[in-house]
Amino acid sequence: MPVHLVDRRPQVPVQALVAGLVPPPMFAGMSLDSYRPDPAEPSQARARAAVAEFADQVARPAARTARWRRGSARGAPDGPAGIYLDGGFGVGKTHLLASLWHAVPGPKAYATFSELSQLAGALGFAELVARLSSMTLLAIDEFELDDPGDTVLISSLLARLDSAGVRLAATSNTLPDRLGEQRFAAEDFLREIQAMAARFSTVRVDGPDYRHRGLPVPPAPLSEAEVLQAAGHPGASLDEFDRLLDHLARLHPSRYGALLEGVSQVCLTGLRPAPDENVALRLVVLADRLYDRQLPLACSGLALDQLFGPEMLAGGYRKKYYRALSRLTALARAVTR
Repeated sequence: MPVHLVDRRPQVPVQALVAGLVPPPMFAGMSLDSYRPDPAEPSQARARAAVAEFADQVARPAARTARWRRGSARGAPDGPAGIYLDGGFGVGKTHLLASLWHAVPGPKAYATFSELSQLAGALGFAELVARLSSMTLLAIDEFELDDPGDTVLISSLLARLDSAGVRLAATSNTLPDRLGEQRFAAEDFLREIQAMAARFSTVRVDGPDYRHRGLPVPPAPLSEAEVLQAAGHPGASLDEFDRLLDHLARLHPSRYGALLEGVSQVCLTGLRPAPDENVALRLVVLADRLYDRQLPLACSGLALDQLFGPEMLAGGYRKKYYRALSRLTALARAVTR
């Protein structure tokens, strides 16, 4: 019998959240050697070389010690503290970031931008700074600024960690000096955004989305009978889409990963357009957690490319939505029936 995600109410201790700041399971074995640059995209080989050089710098104990002393003496170290991988969807930025994390000595932390923001809410700013200041490296995947609160919080956090000698690495679909554009009055927070940008050296990674190379996008939705058949797969979950949306609204996004614990395949009936931005952003977080765990997704109802309406795909969060669609489409192709 399939499990029902709506019946699950996971409780995740704060300590477990901190201990869980590691690359997702699908990136557990990644390395720079396993990254295969596209020969048609020279920027990919350059990005791998830049990440390898940065990893070597982070791994040098003498350099780390000297940098920490400069930072503590003057309040900020010399030069950018980190590397920032900028590029489109599916070009291997997360592969490179996870490979960097695996290549450097600990203690170290890895989180998506949304996970880091959620952890700040769960721990409090001072406690988060205290826990991360001892790290060799903080890797932040999918760096975005969605609102003024995030801008001030992350700007302050990176400043404190930079001063403590923590090296920083990030991936994003937006150049660091253009973060927040079309989401809020970014010009009112220009100082914070420019300060964050100055902490990174930007490396561009170009290329087509590898998840969709030569493949149709997206697959046709399944019939309800086909979804029920897929739900017979061992470890599968089965839920009605509207009920799952209601459940996600009552669950803190930091628990979405735990919600999927032990699940081998997610089956949903009655997929329909996200009714508003709040629901859509919860679906983005869920899509990321599904993709982290490489959970096949069987859906009936609406086609995936209609999940986010035209206004959403033209708005300030469009990059989040396109990333989610890219990932959900890849998962929909992997369904076992």
